Amino acid sequence: MAKKILCFFMLSLVLTSCVSKKKITYLQNIDEIQNGNSESYEPKLKPDDLLMIIVSAPDPSLAALAEPFNLPAIGIINSGNDGLGGGVRYQSYLIDAEGYIDFPVLGKLKLAGLNKAEAVDFIKSKLDPKYLKDPIINMRINNFKISVLGEVARPGAYSVGTERITLPEALALAGDMTIYGNRKNILVVREMEGVKTHAYIDITKADFINSPYYYLDQNDLVYVNPNRTKANSSAVGPNITVGISAISLLITIIALVTR
Repeated sequence: MAKKILCFFMLSLVLTSCVSKKKITYLQNIDEIQNGNSESYEPKLKPDDLLMIIVSAPDPSLAALAEPFNLPAIGIINSGNDGLGGGVRYQSYLIDAEGYIDFPVLGKLKLAGLNKAEAVDFIKSKLDPKYLKDPIINMRINNFKISVLGEVARPGAYSVGTERITLPEALALAGDMTIYGNRKNILVVREMEGVKTHAYIDITKADFINSPYYYLDQNDLVYVNPNRTKANSSAVGPNITVGISAISLLITIIALVTR
């Protein structure tokens, strides 16, 4: 009798622990998605973005004409162990709550809502030809970051140097989802022009690669919801878990004694 109880108990554990492959595999229907060229993507500039903007002249002999349009350097980046010299560390422009930066000579420029290419063209139009012929403008978002929370291996905020990151890449930065992460219910929170939006992404289906949330914007929040197994385990509590283990051990002992 004890052996039958033990077998039934072990069978119940096996059945309840089985998880369908469809619940954990990413991009399951990728073969159904039509191949195509990847669309160009650039994030929109937002308030609180820190921008590095450097203006230079195409002709080195005219470099002095570009100097008034650059913020003073704030120091030198120390060279590394590779023996290469350090570079210049430049000040950053902060986009204010109204979307403006205070640019030398030109004054207030509204850049929020533009992508980098549009912002560069806008500044060029202000410089050429009145101040500088065919200026070269280098722009970079210095504080591009995303946050990944919930059922991932390493939750936290992550800086992104490339200014281009996808949702799967963000999950990879955080060490991927744990086995308790709900792959069908990933929350992405985004703010655009002062309006917060959100979406729930199912990454088990490949069509999410065409979603506006496939590429993440700076300051996006990714939250991986727990699946039902994790939610149920939190409801069960540690005492019941210990009790189940004790019962399992007791049944095993009875089976051995009565053999």
